[in-house]
Amino acid sequence: MRRVDPAVDPVTDLTGPGSVPAAPAPPAAPAVTELAPRTSRRPSAGALAAMTVTVLAWASAFVGIRGVGRAYEPGPLALGRLLLGTGALGLLLVTRRRWVRPTRREWALLVVCGLAWFGVYNLALNAAERRVDAGTTAMLVNVGPILIALLAGAVLGEGFPRPLLTGAGVAFGGAVLIGLATTRSGGADTAGVLLCLLAAATYAVGVVSQKPVLRRLPALQVTWTACAIGTLACLPFLPGLVRQTGEAGTGAVAGLVYLGLVPTALAFTTWAYTLARMDAGRLGVTTYLVPPIAILAA
Repeated sequence: MRRVDPAVDPVTDLTGPGSVPAAPAPPAAPAVTELAPRTSRRPSAGALAAMTVTVLAWASAFVGIRGVGRAYEPGPLALGRLLLGTGALGLLLVTRRRWVRPTRREWALLVVCGLAWFGVYNLALNAAERRVDAGTTAMLVNVGPILIALLAGAVLGEGFPRPLLTGAGVAFGGAVLIGLATTRSGGADTAGVLLCLLAAATYAVGVVSQKPVLRRLPALQVTWTACAIGTLACLPFLPGLVRQTGEAGTGAVAGLVYLGLVPTALAFTTWAYTLARMDAGRLGVTTYLVPPIAILAA
């Protein structure tokens, strides 16, 4: 019998005749890492700057809507603002030449965000400001951060810190008192207060549906897509927009352009940039700075 030399002859499994040598194990697949921005407990200087721009622009929007609303009805005003915002964001998106294909789940969340926040929110807010002054509207709509904190805790897993719940209760009570006071004093009617609360609810739904999408998609793409969806939803108001623009003065048209470019295109993009880097509940609380600024500017 010939002696087996391991250096020359292949090593076989000796479990029995006809056995086949074991195949080498395939190499392990490389780990896939997600390139989305990390949510930080301490926001960076860039995120704080972006949030500052958002707060100032949104505060000015409450005053601007009040003025432009004298020439435009709620539907045409919403459509005009969204058309301008979609156009400006679209041009910027083309120059960036970056598009990440959304998944089906991401498309569903974008549709919810676009219809709720960009569509229904704008319509409700515009209609509310015909019945309630800009400062009171800003305060009532800021029930939204309370709802954002609660929804983010339940849906996004951000938890329910005790200080957050306490602050939510105090803020909600304050919003109720404001609503009752303005209704009784004749500064607003019940419909106006309810429209503000509808705007707050759709604002919260929009933010909570936007947050998961920003984990993978760029902020500019998310903002443009949601804005375009809101624009499509408001297209039935196009005849009114054309007619009222022809009848409006230069100041009203300039105000509409401002609302489309600054509080919509710019501020929603800076908001999305910051939301990608902060918890939704914590970020929503920062918008409590909007009402006092709006009151001072009114």
